[in-house]
Amino acid sequence: MNKGNKILLLGGSAGGFGVILNLLKSIPKNFQIPILVIVHRNPKFESNFEQVLKKNYALQIKSAEDKEEIQGGKVYFAPPGYHLLIEPDFKLALDNSEPVQFSRPSIDVIFESASEVYKENCIAILFSGANQDGAKGLLAIKNRGGICIVQHPDSAEVPTMPQAAIDLHAQHHIYTTEEIVKYIDHLNGLV
Repeated sequence: MNKGNKILLLGGSAGGFGVILNLLKSIPKNFQIPILVIVHRNPKFESNFEQVLKKNYALQIKSAEDKEEIQGGKVYFAPPGYHLLIEPDFKLALDNSEPVQFSRPSIDVIFESASEVYKENCIAILFSGANQDGAKGLLAIKNRGGICIVQHPDSAEVPTMPQAAIDLHAQHHIYTTEEIVKYIDHLNGLV
């Protein structure tokens, strides 16, 4: 059971994928906060993406599975074609309901779900992307006392997504990629 523990959420779309991968590469193996990664991927294209990452990264990386208990020290990727949610018993749930902001998985859906379960123990970072997915979810996390960070639009390949969150005043911090890496290092020191 992870009640009271923190969770780290990373969300992005166009231009955010590479940044998220580089960030994950910089996270040490002993990082104990569970990480959920939500990136917009097309379900029509089969990929063994998570398996490739497992071989090249120090972290335990996997595709999220329905009814799986969230564990510290693991990175869970939302599978393409499914919304990812967190149930009150700290288990993951996959849902194939309608796309949100033209996306499934939707960043808003997981951010809002995580905010309900983890409340102030939720840390979310929103990266580059071409639509507004994630902004409302980030605001839900902020309203429940969690920490909300957006990639600085000037450092984002596609600034639409982080700018949408800034326009909603959904963030606590606006960081460059380098500042986000430093923040994650700081988090690891607190665990």
